[in-house]
Amino acid sequence: MISFDKIQFNNLEHRDRARLINSLAGVKPVNLIGTQNSDGVKNLCIVSSVVHLGADPALFGFVIRPDVVPRDTLDNLRVHPFLTVNHVHEDIVEQAHQTSARYEKGVDEFEKCGLKSEYIDHHPAPFVFSSHIKFAAKFLREIKIEENGTHFLICEITAVYCPKDALDEDYSLNITRSKTVGVSGLDRYLSLKSLGRLSYAKPEKPLKWISSF
Repeated sequence: MISFDKIQFNNLEHRDRARLINSLAGVKPVNLIGTQNSDGVKNLCIVSSVVHLGADPALFGFVIRPDVVPRDTLDNLRVHPFLTVNHVHEDIVEQAHQTSARYEKGVDEFEKCGLKSEYIDHHPAPFVFSSHIKFAAKFLREIKIEENGTHFLICEITAVYCPKDALDEDYSLNITRSKTVGVSGLDRYLSLKSLGRLSYAKPEKPLKWISSF
């Protein structure tokens, strides 16, 4: 077994250390965040940090890197607090990954990365047309993380869109039916396979598999 203590991984070359530490969380969700600026220029940003914060109200958060260089998503939300979150699936992985490139400010990243935008139900931020599972949201609050200069953004879900066959009878989403992918580290994309669903855990009560997919 290989081991790294804090001194050893801090002594790794910057990019090597980043790849190691970014991979430690295991499989992460990968989503495209759609925003637009006050002039209506659309922006698209790939993130792997979307996290559930609560169902009532329906809140989630995600991390934006330090704004020592321009961060279009953060700048857009500060003046136009609406966004979309779009699952990445197996058929759009390359286009989604391309959004991590540093395009000039004012460039329509949907167009540059080969992804069609759409507006749904008058929500004032662009969705990814080809994404199967997506939701609309409003940006509520920004928390500056002093330890490393990143920004944690808290948002509220305002509408959800998904294929009918991805929704189980109890309203849980089966994201494998829509070919949603995950990511390990920054660039290792993974297809997902459902092992099934387990019963609600209670003390002294055996678990049961309630679904095989």
